[in-house]
Amino acid sequence: MAEDRSRALDQENERLRARLRELTEEVSRNEALFRKTQERELELLRAGSLAQLLERLIHGLRQSYQLDAVTLHLNDPQHEVRHLMISGDSFFIEELQGVYFVDALTTAAPQAAHLEKPWLGPFRLADHELLLPGVGQAGSVALIPLTRQEQLDGVLVFFSTDPRRFTSNLASDFLAHLGVVSAICIENAVNRARLVRSGFTDFLTGFHNRRYLHARLREELARAQRAKQPVACLMIDVDHFKRINDQYGHLAGDAVLREVAQRIDAEMRVSDTGARFGGDEFAIVLPQGNVADGERVAARVLDAVRNQPVSISGHAAETVTLSIGVAAAAPDQGTRDYKVVADRLIADADAALYRAKSAGRNRIAASKNVVK
Repeated sequence: MAEDRSRALDQENERLRARLRELTEEVSRNEALFRKTQERELELLRAGSLAQLLERLIHGLRQSYQLDAVTLHLNDPQHEVRHLMISGDSFFIEELQGVYFVDALTTAAPQAAHLEKPWLGPFRLADHELLLPGVGQAGSVALIPLTRQEQLDGVLVFFSTDPRRFTSNLASDFLAHLGVVSAICIENAVNRARLVRSGFTDFLTGFHNRRYLHARLREELARAQRAKQPVACLMIDVDHFKRINDQYGHLAGDAVLREVAQRIDAEMRVSDTGARFGGDEFAIVLPQGNVADGERVAARVLDAVRNQPVSISGHAAETVTLSIGVAAAAPDQGTRDYKVVADRLIADADAALYRAKSAGRNRIAASKNVVK
């Protein structure tokens, strides 16, 4: 009997020692994760732009925590964040793998509707397939809510092939804190991007301004080079605009420019970018558009403006016409200076515009050459 009790006691002691080792390892993992979390939070706070912040959230956290995958799902029902992202010069939103913008978080993660704190547990394909596209192997996940002012703005998802990496008994306070810090950083970065973008907007018409057009054109040229597709550019001038200003005054002239901008905007493709280039001159950039595409858009714009008189100062109305120049560019594969190509493209479209004006205005002229 004494021998049996001694053996049972030894077995119990061994179980306790094993449990102690498990707890010690868990504490060690928690401490290491906490230190890494503090370091990464500082890196997030130092991010200089929205694009850089998202890069650090995805690739920085994955490398720091030695994870197999990290994704970020941001609630963006008005597509504002997406538009802010592409406002940055030389940034391609599709290159930031792991970031997903959704109109409603519940479409990607039904469980997100009740996600008030980090959820840690096993990876289940049926539950997590949309959160971790392409991950089909066993492992564990951590779903970290990004909450600001009691509103869920996104979900940060960690995945590890180690099934013991994220378990329900793992302390998650620091992950919750990481979620709060991430949400604050995203909100601040979005606000900064809004301020930057306000510097890209023409206050009179609401169109983008010349500065934005140049930045966007360089981006589209780089994208076109990779896709081996051309980019078209339209330069648009309001005919005899000085006469309108002289006859009706500058306030009436401003009203005409606003109306013209609205009519131009209504005829643009969803992917096109319009801008007030300066004075009474506008421009449109057509991604993956050739000269023929540009001429078609130009014809719609020309008809939309001239076919309906513009109301001016009370009961007066004027028929407004446009002169439009069209050109296209297809950068060579060895090209790296997109600013030079952009300048040549604008100059080519501008030369076509002046040919249209010289030929009598109220018409379209197109360049026969493709800028390289």
